[in-house]
Amino acid sequence: MVQDNGNNWPKSPANTSFVSRNTNETKIQIAIALKGGFIQIENSILDKTGKDEDVAFQATASQVINIQTGVGFLDHMIHALAKHSGWSLIVECIGDLHIDDHHTTEDCGIALGQAFKEALGTVRGVKRFGCGFAPLDEALSRAVVDLSNRPYAVIDLGLKREKIGDLSTEMIPHFLESFAEAARITLHVDCLRGFNDHHRSESAFKALAVAIRDATSSNGTNDVPSTKGVLM
Repeated sequence: MVQDNGNNWPKSPANTSFVSRNTNETKIQIAIALKGGFIQIENSILDKTGKDEDVAFQATASQVINIQTGVGFLDHMIHALAKHSGWSLIVECIGDLHIDDHHTTEDCGIALGQAFKEALGTVRGVKRFGCGFAPLDEALSRAVVDLSNRPYAVIDLGLKREKIGDLSTEMIPHFLESFAEAARITLHVDCLRGFNDHHRSESAFKALAVAIRDATSSNGTNDVPSTKGVLM
């Protein structure tokens, strides 16, 4: 849910959405505001004890970010994506982590993609294409995005460890693939160099954030950025 608290929080209802996705494997709620601002989920599915003390919580004059997936490194990556995309984002997930991290990671990617697509609405008056580079120490990643309504993802991060924290490294590209499919965007993300898998992953998510911010920025018109005249 998106609310204006009457102070300095900008309100942008045209670029907001709320998604609730429940399966036998996960229960997820997501609130997103692509232009930032104050957001909240009125009826949390989580135990709120200590919630605001989690690593993936941040509130500033322009953004509210609170990511609670149950998988710490996934929280960290989604937090980085939201922060550098300029989003306000709340993600709540209760998943079957007693099995493994697959369903939680995949379903969070799907739900986030759905929320992004709904908040973006008709692709009109934006650049459509976006490119971003982001370093993190020795690691450097590149991301290219097309708001194409043609879902496709090519992800090459070159990760070598089995896990980073509690997140299987094979699930990191799968999260991005799931996000691209549900958001109906074309996405290419490559880590160009680096030897630390944490750095490689985080630079990739930050590069994606820069690319998304570029692709969703205004092109100065109200036109659909396609020779077809539609993106649907």
